[in-house]
Amino acid sequence: MTPRPILTRVPARARLLARARLLAKVPARARAAVRGSEIGLVALAGLAGCVAGAAVAAMQGATQVLRAWLYGLPPGMRLSASHDVPALTLLLVPAAGGLVLGLLAHTITRAIARRHGRRPHAVVDPIEANALHGGRMSVRGSGLVALQNMISNGSGASVGLEAGYTQICASLAARFGASFELRRSDQRTLVGCGAAAAIAAAFGAPLTGAFYAFELIIGTYAIATLTPVVVAALCGSVVARALVDQPALVTVDGLDALTSTAITGADTVPVLGLGLVCAGLGIVIMRGVTLVEAGIRASRIPAPLAPALGGLCVGALAVAVSPQVLSGGHGALHLHLGAHGAGMGLGGLALLFAAKATASALSIGAGFRGGLFFASLFLGALVGEIFSGAMPGLAAFAPTPLAYAVIGMSALAVAVIGGPLTMTFLALELTGSFPITGLVLVAVIASSLAVRKTFGYSFATWRFHLRGESIRSAHDVGWIRTLTVDTLMRREVATVPVSLPLTAFLTDHPLGSPSRVVAVDGEGRYAGIVRVPEAHAAARDADGPPPGLADLLRHADDVLTPGMNAKAAAAAFDRTESEALAVVDGPETRRVVGLLTESHTLKRYAEELDRQRRAMLGETA
Repeated sequence: MTPRPILTRVPARARLLARARLLAKVPARARAAVRGSEIGLVALAGLAGCVAGAAVAAMQGATQVLRAWLYGLPPGMRLSASHDVPALTLLLVPAAGGLVLGLLAHTITRAIARRHGRRPHAVVDPIEANALHGGRMSVRGSGLVALQNMISNGSGASVGLEAGYTQICASLAARFGASFELRRSDQRTLVGCGAAAAIAAAFGAPLTGAFYAFELIIGTYAIATLTPVVVAALCGSVVARALVDQPALVTVDGLDALTSTAITGADTVPVLGLGLVCAGLGIVIMRGVTLVEAGIRASRIPAPLAPALGGLCVGALAVAVSPQVLSGGHGALHLHLGAHGAGMGLGGLALLFAAKATASALSIGAGFRGGLFFASLFLGALVGEIFSGAMPGLAAFAPTPLAYAVIGMSALAVAVIGGPLTMTFLALELTGSFPITGLVLVAVIASSLAVRKTFGYSFATWRFHLRGESIRSAHDVGWIRTLTVDTLMRREVATVPVSLPLTAFLTDHPLGSPSRVVAVDGEGRYAGIVRVPEAHAAARDADGPPPGLADLLRHADDVLTPGMNAKAAAAAFDRTESEALAVVDGPETRRVVGLLTESHTLKRYAEELDRQRRAMLGETA
């Protein structure tokens, strides 16, 4: 089984004491300045960006040193671009890294179980933090995730460091926000600032980092969040560049290497096809990770040994196919996006794609920590190269094979990670070519739309779905998850026993009284809703003995629960064609706890939509 992440929660009293100590270190005047001023929030975002840039540089340097030590790499050599590493080293080092990772997780899990008597809680990532926890994250748990990510990537597992970057940087930004007692919306914005700075620092691409935060962490673009997020991304990028040399991913001289002629509207036709191909392959990759995880669980391999087995399989792929399947793939992507490419034939590219996709699925499925951000970029570049070589007639269009590699890189990354504008700006900042960026936008829109309509999830939200969460984006949060039936329903609900004679019911509920009455059975369980006018009409029109209440019940099987959100409740009203539904405590006990009307639900839903619209425009009233 996959090693479980590490504890992020502490007892309530300890949390209160820690919070008191934290606030004591921040002067009240400073807290008030940040809470009450947009400039104060921007300054805090800039600080978070600088810290994030330093953290990313430190992780990059430490991981490169680890790879060089384990594999005997010369200075500056990337693992996935190396050619002379001994086969035995390629085979065994990933397995050894997996064993260390598995034993580390097992040791910490046992220590927590002895101390607290329970298994550790899962570490909250930035998307989940903003969607469910108001931007609250654990620095200690996030630091451990970053360490596990460094061990995984440094030992050669086919995962990127971007997950560790965003985890630790977002948690540090969240800690800054907690220190200043920021409001919920500002706290969520600051978590987005940390993630934006992390991605901007990793790629030297501030716009990419900013839109990563808008699309994937905060969940929406708003005028009020523009300045702090962009400032954080700029600060992160500048600090990381000052500390670490970052060579460009795309090494081309001018635009001649990307286009053979001027780009026209006809050039979008093959680009659309490439986007759809990338969408299908992205879904296959995400499903593949799930299948590997299911296979690991079914094999009943001890949890500490699962990463070692996965590492052994990844090492075998590196020996059999190419070292390009190892680690994140930065060096390999440099080879393929260089001015002369990697010089591989179609068969070699297809084999490398299959091996890299398999290695990534094995790494994550077996329990290595990391994500598919950079792996999806590399895989997309391979798809673009294969597409340009395999599709007949592409020579008649303007894009060159290198351009198709850039387009495929963005399109497949969108399919797996999400964020169409994020990947579009990444292509722009890497190439500096506006014509190619236009074609990238076409491909990512096609890829994003196809995945959304056929699969419905990105890699992160797919894993939330497998855990039982309904998060599909960071925008699921916010307000729609907190506007629940429990907060909307009327709690004072009079009930009547379903065995009550109709004449007694009519006496107690004359015309003009509330038009709906909830009926319960002999055990107090919900039985249905009786409409008072219908009950009077039934008694008046009856030729013989009046019917019983049981004959007049409506919506006996249609109920709401307190945990449902307003969107789900509105859908229930549409499905049942009812203007009011009873709220029960659960599907088993069916104890009536309230009543909710469609009109009140839609009114509150509209009010929240309007509030969100004003927030996006930066309006305070």
